[in-house]
Amino acid sequence: MNTITIQSNALKKMMRETFIDVLTKRKDLIEDAVLEAIEDIGLGIAIEEGRTGEYTDTQMFKKRLNERIKKAK
Repeated sequence: MNTITIQSNALKKMMRETFIDVLTKRKDLIEDAVLEAIEDIGLGIAIEEGRTGEYTDTQMFKKRLNERIKKAK
């Protein structure tokens, strides 16, 4: 395997060009990453807001869930 030596400025320029190329030609990658990050943030916020320290009995939860399902029909 051969070793290649490259100047810092040349490496930065190459990295910048590659990054711009990915941003312009593969917008779907960026969109997917941003959407996933937003979903993760939303889920984290929902979890934090839902933490009240109060818990519901399993049977009561199932009863209320079934009541709502019947009303929705």
